[in-house]
Amino acid sequence: MRTLSFLILSIGASIFLPSALMAAEPITPIESPADVDTSKVEIGKQLFFDPRLSKSGFLSCNSCHNLSMGGSDNLTSSVGHGWQQGPINSPTVLNSAYNLAQFWDGRAADLKEQAAGPIANPGEMAQPHEVALEVIASIPEYVKSFNATFGDDSITLDRVTDVIAEFERTLVTPNSRFDKWLTGDEDALTSDELEGYQLFKSNGCAGCHNGPAAGATLFQKMGIVSAYETDNPAQGRYAVTGKESDRMVFKVPTLRNIELTYPYFHDGSVSTLEEAVQVMGDIQVGRRFTNVETAKIVSFLKTLTGDQPNFALPRLPPSTPNTPQPNPYGAL
Repeated sequence: MRTLSFLILSIGASIFLPSALMAAEPITPIESPADVDTSKVEIGKQLFFDPRLSKSGFLSCNSCHNLSMGGSDNLTSSVGHGWQQGPINSPTVLNSAYNLAQFWDGRAADLKEQAAGPIANPGEMAQPHEVALEVIASIPEYVKSFNATFGDDSITLDRVTDVIAEFERTLVTPNSRFDKWLTGDEDALTSDELEGYQLFKSNGCAGCHNGPAAGATLFQKMGIVSAYETDNPAQGRYAVTGKESDRMVFKVPTLRNIELTYPYFHDGSVSTLEEAVQVMGDIQVGRRFTNVETAKIVSFLKTLTGDQPNFALPRLPPSTPNTPQPNPYGAL
């Protein structure tokens, strides 16, 4: 039971309140899903790492959502087929099951719909869906796995995206130090981290970054107080709805594991958390944070890093003479 662990700032002084008197916190703990289909997860894990879903035979889901790098690729924008530069920063796949929609502009309703997009996108994996399905169907071990899971040999796009999405549902990061504090460990956070959390709340950041993912549950305009200057042509929800009011409105990103998922924002233009905090303070809430305040907020944000996915890399089944051949060096 946490008794004296909640720090608030009041009239320039720090006071503590017993946990019994605390209101519900805007950020809640991450929990591992309890209802996953383990058979689907195992197939989805293999396909997530399988570069044969791409035209080049080189790119996989993990290329842009590297599970060793916070579920992202730490690039301004991802590298697609034929070394094409992607149009937007690759968001993390970790905790993505909490997203209200997928992609920065929310054009995919869920993980299953999202999984289909990059495979056939000519700027990403560039593999027509029918060829990707032919690849999977030509590999006996995949056919056997799909049969065991679904009851027959049919390999469809619906089933492929279903198993990839089921695997991605498991990519959660519980047990961050902040979650430990939330669940009663009063020693989990330092005084600077607690002050950073209070600054985060008192300046309105929690209005968008809340819930278990500390974000990802709503769309918001990038540049509420003042315009965000960028050379990136992405216009957010406007590209989906065509509504002028949706111009520069993007899905609010999760802050979970944020220290691992640089560079920041949809255009990947900011490389440090310190700069990201100062930019967001300026354009979103109209607040110029001091260097000391910025450092405390950043120290809080780093407490949101949780347990990273940790499993043996899947062994991918071998191709056969009937497997369509990759084309890594051909024309786009």
